[in-house]
Amino acid sequence: MAWQLLAGVLLLQLAASAAGQQQCLSATFQNGQTFLKCNPLPVLGASLHWTHHAENGTADVAFRAPQQSSGWVAWGINTRGTTMPGSSVFIASQDGSGSVSVLMTVLENTSPSLTNGSLSFDVLSPPTADYTNGVYTIFATIALPNNSTTQNTVWQAGPGSTGNVGQHATSGPNVQSMLRLDFSSGQSTGTASNSRLHRRNVSSSPPPC
Repeated sequence: MAWQLLAGVLLLQLAASAAGQQQCLSATFQNGQTFLKCNPLPVLGASLHWTHHAENGTADVAFRAPQQSSGWVAWGINTRGTTMPGSSVFIASQDGSGSVSVLMTVLENTSPSLTNGSLSFDVLSPPTADYTNGVYTIFATIALPNNSTTQNTVWQAGPGSTGNVGQHATSGPNVQSMLRLDFSSGQSTGTASNSRLHRRNVSSSPPPC
């Protein structure tokens, strides 16, 4: 009986994984851009789409996550470890008029300054973002750090808007949003981590990237 229950659970997990992968692959983007690979991320309803260019060690990336228009989402890479602090991230949010902007920042600690600036890896063109049907999408072309296809990727979502990024939840899925991803094979290994990011008000709206 126990083996039957275990087999049933495994079948349900496989079906859910297949459904998530199919939804990931069928995603379309407003700008008509397409990507060769995608992974449905394990928490926050997010997915990562990318095309890896092995000849020059770069990747075109699109990160998608559902969120209220009054909230923010973020995606990035941590070259130093497996937590949110130390990560270089893109944060998408809206201002009062509905205009979407992207902040590029390094999270120095759990109460980061959120200063717009350079990341720990090269960003080859200004990142962009859109908000459609309750989903943010961040687009970026990056040089993979240290020319390595395997990276510690992080993502997050929380309340607040441009100029006032609020603290996200400090339990549940919000502290499990990290995995190690191979941009070449698409294989990933999830790692639960303390990815808490404390509230920090930005003194002014981030300048355009």
